[in-house]
Amino acid sequence: MLKVTAKVLVCAVSLGLAGLANAAEPIIIKFSHVVAEHTPKGQGALLFKKLAEERLPGQVEVEVYSNSSLFGDGKEMEALLLGDVQLIAPSLAKFEHYSKPIQIFDLPFLFDDIAAVDRFQKGPVGQELLTSMEDKGITGLGYWHNGLKQLSANKPLRTPKDARGLKFRVQASAVLDEQFKALRANPRKMSFAEVYQGLQTGVVNGAENPYSNIYSQKMYEVQKYITESNHGLLDYMVITNTAFWDGLPADVRTELTKIMDEVTVEVNLHAEELNQRDKQAIIDSGKTEIITLTKEQRDQWRDQVKPVWKKFEQEIGAERIAAAEASNQQ
Repeated sequence: MLKVTAKVLVCAVSLGLAGLANAAEPIIIKFSHVVAEHTPKGQGALLFKKLAEERLPGQVEVEVYSNSSLFGDGKEMEALLLGDVQLIAPSLAKFEHYSKPIQIFDLPFLFDDIAAVDRFQKGPVGQELLTSMEDKGITGLGYWHNGLKQLSANKPLRTPKDARGLKFRVQASAVLDEQFKALRANPRKMSFAEVYQGLQTGVVNGAENPYSNIYSQKMYEVQKYITESNHGLLDYMVITNTAFWDGLPADVRTELTKIMDEVTVEVNLHAEELNQRDKQAIIDSGKTEIITLTKEQRDQWRDQVKPVWKKFEQEIGAERIAAAEASNQQ
């Protein structure tokens, strides 16, 4: 009888340990994005994986899928909401259907430089926008820089009239549509993965991207000119499914939040450095010419597209636009 009881106890303990082992299986976090690994976003995703797995060993595993290898930019938001991925970092232009005020980041010539962007994003209005989609199941965790955008085309773009009639690839953004319409150009919505081929075949004649995207996607090989306009922002918001995030153990969520904050600082410190390095690589290739605008030329571009601000003022909020303008002052 004692032997039987002992056997039962051993079995019970074994089953209990097995149950604990199953309960302790790591949380899998799939991080999907659409750009190359050596871009700011690509490097940020890899750093997040490294730190999360180092600091939460056995508790968290992060799987990174780059270059649209899991979901393209047309499907990643749906995948997040369905729980098929847990982290994505779409460009800020992708949020207009979830939070109209986030359209502020697409307004042309709103920010003078990346330092102004930093001040705005870290301020009360920028932080408020991170949480503006929680009623739709989306929680913002941070802003990652890619950089200021440059215009590219197969003809020199020095004044606004040079853009007339050209077909520019744009993200699915009402603001960006209006930006190019204000230039009397033709915006064409196209997924990021299709841009190189679109430029190569002439489906579109031009685009707008930071240098890191132009270089990593080899767009400079199919664009004869790049105008250093610094006219707009291509940043990302790292987001997660609200139900998933709120459902994490509190200690895990706290640590992952700390890690995301650290990674955000690193990404944003190195984004401009990477853009300048890739700009030099483009120059060294000899395949395209970079045009530097005079102050007078840049002012012409700004004056041409500034009416777009007024067009979206009601949706974005005049007070938010004023706060963004104020961020240009140190």
